[in-house]
Amino acid sequence: MKSKENKKKNLLIIAIAIVVVAVAGFSIFGPKNEEQISVKQVSATNENGDIEIPIADITEIATFYAYTELDSKMEVLAVKASDGTIRTAFNTCQVCYSSGRGYYIQEGDVLVCQNCGNRFSMDEVEVTKGGCNPVPIFEEQKEVNGDTITITKEFLKEAEVIFKNWKV
Repeated sequence: MKSKENKKKNLLIIAIAIVVVAVAGFSIFGPKNEEQISVKQVSATNENGDIEIPIADITEIATFYAYTELDSKMEVLAVKASDGTIRTAFNTCQVCYSSGRGYYIQEGDVLVCQNCGNRFSMDEVEVTKGGCNPVPIFEEQKEVNGDTITITKEFLKEAEVIFKNWKV
């Protein structure tokens, strides 16, 4: 009788182990809870070496503007917040930038730091300074005219230090 009970116990333990391994495998390799949005990455450098972002191209999906005019590869992100305002920031984290992995990708309606995993609302871009969030580019650090946002090469050069270890 004990032999049958031991067999049942062993089968139950094996079944539980199989389920645990299957669930772990699915959570690691299966679909993610949040849909990762494929963002466009573009270059928008003008003849002066400034970044020039067409306002008409900015949507709720972050666009990452690559900048390669200096010694370090850099990125600026632009996104439309829920109130319709255009927000800009450097695509590097104020806390994690020195790790080289402190950059953001968009998942759903948030940006996610690839170093620490902090999730950051699009509505906080260019508003929140300090802590684990994208380094803001405020109004006084860019020129906005009717059709474009211009971020000067001189300003980008000042910020280059935060991209020195960048590993994107």
